[in-house]
Amino acid sequence: MNASFAVRTDVGSTRTVTADFAVTETPLGPFATLVDPDGAVLASGWTSDAENLRGLIHPALRPGRLRQRDSLGEVTGAVTAYHEGDLTAIDPIPVRQQSGEFLVHAWEVLRAVPAGSPLTYTEFAARAGRPDATRAAANACARNAAALFVPCHRILRIGGALGGFRWGLPVKRWLLDHEG
Repeated sequence: MNASFAVRTDVGSTRTVTADFAVTETPLGPFATLVDPDGAVLASGWTSDAENLRGLIHPALRPGRLRQRDSLGEVTGAVTAYHEGDLTAIDPIPVRQQSGEFLVHAWEVLRAVPAGSPLTYTEFAARAGRPDATRAAANACARNAAALFVPCHRILRIGGALGGFRWGLPVKRWLLDHEG
């Protein structure tokens, strides 16, 4: 997996970079992706509101400006391919998120959960190295800004209940069925 996560030590700095974004039509509606100048996904989700996504990015990584593009090349191609059935198309796309050590590690663990093999929050916590930290594992899902590329939709409650999902439970159900 070619995942990239940034852990910045200069958190006090402000970034004035411009992030590019594109909106891709999917069976679930519009899907916006924001990428940094290196092409790493900063934020994504089933919306056309790039400004809302910008607000999900950690302040140390948050771009000062957004620039709309028709396509983000390989990133847009992966979004389309995933929704058309290539469930591994998203795997090699680099992602850049920042937070504390556990959250960054938990997001890396999420990227390793294969399509069609959802975990419970308890199983996810154990894989992340903190078996008693189910709430912290759920928090990692809730704070994930890069939906789809960091597949928090693959985490379920015990017994298979969907739990929460920023983009709505119908979207989560569709994704799980699509991958099943």
